[in-house]
Amino acid sequence: MRIIAGEYSSRKLEAPKGMDTRPTLDKVREAVFSSLGTYFDGGVFLDLYAGSGANGFEALSRGMDRAVFVDSSRAAISVIKKNAASLACTDRCRILPMKDKKALALLHEEGQKFDLVYLDPPYAKQTNDDILMYLYDQNMLNKDCRIVIESAKEDIFLKEYNDLKLYKESVYGITRISYYRYEGD
Repeated sequence: MRIIAGEYSSRKLEAPKGMDTRPTLDKVREAVFSSLGTYFDGGVFLDLYAGSGANGFEALSRGMDRAVFVDSSRAAISVIKKNAASLACTDRCRILPMKDKKALALLHEEGQKFDLVYLDPPYAKQTNDDILMYLYDQNMLNKDCRIVIESAKEDIFLKEYNDLKLYKESVYGITRISYYRYEGD
C-alpha cells in the first residue's frame, strides 16, 4: 500500500495485520481522490474508520491541512501512529482510539467541522445513514463538504438528507463508492 500523489507520493504505508481491517485498494483510492478534484487547498479531513490511515494520509499528501483518524482497533491505531511518524506529519494528525459515535460526540462538543469525510466501516457493521444524519444534524460539515462512503456494491444509502445530496456513485469490483455534497451554508 502506498500514497498515490502529492507531497508523500509513492511513500509506502503499513497496514494492520490480520483480517479485521480491509484497506482500500490503491486503484480505488486513486479513482476516489481523482474524482474529488485531485488536490486540495487546505481543510480538515475525517477518516472515521481509519484502519491504516491510508485515506487520511492521501488527503494530507494532496493538500488537506489536518486529518482526524478514528478507529477502535488498537492494532489500527498503532499502525496509524507509525505511518504518521514515517511521513513526518504527526503535527497534522489527530488520532482518536475510540468507536465512531463516541468520537463524533467528542468532536461535536469541541465544535469541529469537516471539509471532507471518508466512511469505510466494516461492510457488515455499517450505519452510514445514521452517521450522515448525525454529521448534518450536529452541523459538523463546512460549506461544500464532501462525504465519501466505501461499501459493498449491493449497499444503497440515502439519496439525500436535507442539504446533504448524493451526487455520484461508482462500482469497482465488489466495492461501491457513494459521493455526497453538503449544499447548505
